[in-house]
Amino acid sequence: MTMNKQLLCLLLAGGLCAPLQAERLTSEPIQPIEPASFDEPEKIELGKQLFFDPRLSRSGFISCNSCHNLSMGGSDNLSTSIGHNWQEGPINSPTVLNSSMNVAQFWDGRAATLQEQAAGPINNPKEMASTHVLALDVLRSIPEYRKEFAEIYGSDEIDIDRVTDAIAAFEETLVTPNSRFDQWLKGDDQALTQAELDGYKTFKDIGCTACHNGPAAGGSSFQRMGVVEPYITDNPAEGRVAVTGKDADRFSFKVPTLRNVELTYPYFHDGAHWQLEDAVDLMARLQLGRELEKQDIANMTAFLKTLTGDQPDFAIPQLPPSNNATPIPVPFAKK
Repeated sequence: MTMNKQLLCLLLAGGLCAPLQAERLTSEPIQPIEPASFDEPEKIELGKQLFFDPRLSRSGFISCNSCHNLSMGGSDNLSTSIGHNWQEGPINSPTVLNSSMNVAQFWDGRAATLQEQAAGPINNPKEMASTHVLALDVLRSIPEYRKEFAEIYGSDEIDIDRVTDAIAAFEETLVTPNSRFDQWLKGDDQALTQAELDGYKTFKDIGCTACHNGPAAGGSSFQRMGVVEPYITDNPAEGRVAVTGKDADRFSFKVPTLRNVELTYPYFHDGAHWQLEDAVDLMARLQLGRELEKQDIANMTAFLKTLTGDQPDFAIPQLPPSNNATPIPVPFAKK
């Protein structure tokens, strides 16, 4: 674009050139993330409370936020999460940010929806180690929770479907718009540096967008880990085959979103790689058969960091207190 055209864009559109914006929005394989819109604020607030409430766990210590920490990119920045009694989790905890855009939940896609996913960790003995019955007894014992459920759902009945419905409603708000890359997509030529633009060009040229596309830059398909070369790992997870039973799905995992990827280290389903540069280099070789120059890796890494958007920003919820009827947590139970 010539200097005169850039100046015209600035004068007519406050820094955004409408024709350029329209072209990028229709031609680029990654689209912007839009802010969340919702019309049930009371349900979302209840879901937020439940997301942060550790009393859903047997220990009274682990909440959804423990493994999907919203101050750390929606993950826990560990290779595998720490569960009840300091148990080592089986797989890396994926970010909850923008998870509403996923084709399914968990690395193997065993949960079709956010609501279904929210039910799993509560009664997983290696995670929150409670049961749905016990967790519901805890919530039912607290009058403030019964009141909130009654106001939102029409009765004070608390069941697992309502609990997970509220948590999912909150999680649907956890989107991260307004990244510098989104600003560029919408026409702001000053949003990205030349190195970042070069990195994005390489990202497209070598074929990364075949899997990392759409608003979430991923999350919309399952792909085999190690197409050109095998991925060497000690992690026993075998991927999608655990759900489908089809050998063709062995080592096929949900493609992770690249949104906020600079915040969600360590990388891959086993969390074995802590440096984003290493992840870029490894994926280029294993998935695409490409040996990248150091400068290309540096540029692609710079581009990926432009996908970090506005992080969720809200007050930490004040949880209603337990009372004499509330089941007591057992933080050091051995069984």
